[in-house]
Amino acid sequence: MGKPTGFMEYIREVPADRAPLERINDWNEFHLHMPDEDLRTQGARCMDCGVPFCHSGVLISGMASGCPVNNLIPEWNDLVYRNLWSQALDRLLKTNNFPEFTGRVCPAPCEGSCTLASIDPAVTIKNIEVSIIERGFAEGWVVPVPPAACTGKKVAVVGSGPAGLSAAAQLNKAGHSVTVFERADLPGGLLMYGIPNMKLDKRQVLLRRIKLMEAEGITFACNTEVGGSEFPAAKLRDEFDAVIVTTGATLPRDLSVDGRALKGVHFAMEFLTANTKALLSGGDDFISAKGKDVIIIGGGDTGTDCVGTSLRHGCSSVTQLEIMPRSPDERAADNPWPEWPKTHKVDYGQEEAAAKYGSDPRAYLTTATGFDSDENGAVKAVHTVEVSWEKNDKGQFVPKPLPGTEKVRSAQLVLLAMGFLGPEQPLIDSFGLEQDHRSNIKAEFEKYSTSVPGIFAAGDCRRGQSLVVWAFNEGRGAARECDRYLMGSSELP
Repeated sequence: MGKPTGFMEYIREVPADRAPLERINDWNEFHLHMPDEDLRTQGARCMDCGVPFCHSGVLISGMASGCPVNNLIPEWNDLVYRNLWSQALDRLLKTNNFPEFTGRVCPAPCEGSCTLASIDPAVTIKNIEVSIIERGFAEGWVVPVPPAACTGKKVAVVGSGPAGLSAAAQLNKAGHSVTVFERADLPGGLLMYGIPNMKLDKRQVLLRRIKLMEAEGITFACNTEVGGSEFPAAKLRDEFDAVIVTTGATLPRDLSVDGRALKGVHFAMEFLTANTKALLSGGDDFISAKGKDVIIIGGGDTGTDCVGTSLRHGCSSVTQLEIMPRSPDERAADNPWPEWPKTHKVDYGQEEAAAKYGSDPRAYLTTATGFDSDENGAVKAVHTVEVSWEKNDKGQFVPKPLPGTEKVRSAQLVLLAMGFLGPEQPLIDSFGLEQDHRSNIKAEFEKYSTSVPGIFAAGDCRRGQSLVVWAFNEGRGAARECDRYLMGSSELP
């Protein structure tokens, strides 16, 4: 490293965010950017650690440790410190097709396993990553790079989410003719409609990349549902030499309690998708939280996004029910480095809610037991109870209701953000694909070939609900194996 003692001389600094009470009045991204000199200082904190766990990309205790796309983090940190931004961009793009996405929405498992993080705050890897790619766009270094030669092979990618985009980008580099099929009106999948605009700007960031991919020769066929009557799976197989299925895990987990069918009770993705569509179109066809008491059932990023979106609508109040206990402020003894740190975090949505209402909106160890109706068949209240986690007769921890902790909470909008069960069934049936015990498409990791020759699967539809960066990893891997299937060998990483 150019500054071997930098980690001892400089403290961790991250760019300031826009003030919470200011940013809830618009849909613009809330992160600000740091001056180049400050970024160089942060790059100097990268240690000459010998074994850089930050780019290991492995699973420890079922959690990501290090970067799943194996970013060459120490190399581009050092290049930023040396003010060699173009070379840093070259290193970054060797492993990551879309650093402008991961630099905004990835939870940064690289920082959790940073060697410096074993004794001090981690290097600000995520912020340096997004700064490199944005510098590249600003300087005109990021330009379309069509393949030098074409193979004559045609590949269909079904689903334009993170896995689909990375698979398409890699296959296009190999010279194949790639068409990405998307049932929605715009490409991007989860990146377009699952993540709100204040975290990932659709026009300035996402569609900027889509236009670049189109300029490189990739075709996006939107409003096209493969497996349906208008475009049956057999037609796709007839017209293409290979298929990669990257449809994600879009089947939401439901809540079977009294009143579930009431008006005003929605899955989180219904709420988030309709909001982004209305934002892009300028229309008003969305589920509004304005003037309502909102209760969000479930934590994680989706729950946080519902909090932030509700606040921007102008809700009267927002409460987030978390069935799990509050995480400790510091790593627990059974959660050692370089595991992902299971520590308490205040994300942007909770920060905004606290700024507006005076407290964190999360109610821990709490679950919903039923919904009350008003005279019009709409939800008016949520019954909740606190729980404790105890072992059952099989030795499994399960939530047990605590008598005397019942509450009735006012709510005119309830959002279910409890995760996803797996991929939707119709497309799987139309291709005749074998599934595993969790209902995901059966395809071995690193091979990605399904039970049907010539059809590959990658991303959440194969591994289950996971991180965006794991989807990028799988899309790249599936592209490599698809290329090998078509050509006999592959030079794709």
